[in-house]
Amino acid sequence: MQCDWLHSGPQLWLRCVHRQVRLRTGKQEEHRGWLLTVDPVSHSVVLLSFREDGASVRVVMGHAVKHVEVLQEPDQDMAERLRSFFHPPTTVSLDPEELLRRRLAVCRWLQKNRLPVEEDGDELRVAGVLTIKAPYQPEDCCSSNQIILDRIQRLVRLQPDPHLETIQDKLESHPLTDSRLTRT
Repeated sequence: MQCDWLHSGPQLWLRCVHRQVRLRTGKQEEHRGWLLTVDPVSHSVVLLSFREDGASVRVVMGHAVKHVEVLQEPDQDMAERLRSFFHPPTTVSLDPEELLRRRLAVCRWLQKNRLPVEEDGDELRVAGVLTIKAPYQPEDCCSSNQIILDRIQRLVRLQPDPHLETIQDKLESHPLTDSRLTRT
């Protein structure tokens, strides 16, 4: 399939998305790759090329594209690879005990910093305006208030490692450690 790109529309673009294509530009240059998306305003094309050492992303400006030719349809593996290229895996591979430990640690840390936290099932609600979902990392925070979101994410990033806190708590409560601390 060949076409005049600037005069084409969304129907053609959708037929090209997630297909391996060859683009010809006004300079008689060719660009090959898997077409990820098309900007509907500028007609610019995002191409993804896989190599042995990784992948490269190239944006070809829409005004430069003269012809688009579909070279190959994706197989099932390639289609999934293309769909998930920019998205991190969404599956949480932590066991329920680890998730519970993380939830409790984040909850304690936020309370220690004098923030009102409520548990709502598997989620934490902070001051009624922010939600933290499993696995309770900064990127798992969600709020419509950008300022609060940024501050809570920063606070969660600064959270000390719970394993180190447990060791420190044991040391502080140990009789020898206590007597040494009182001498200094």
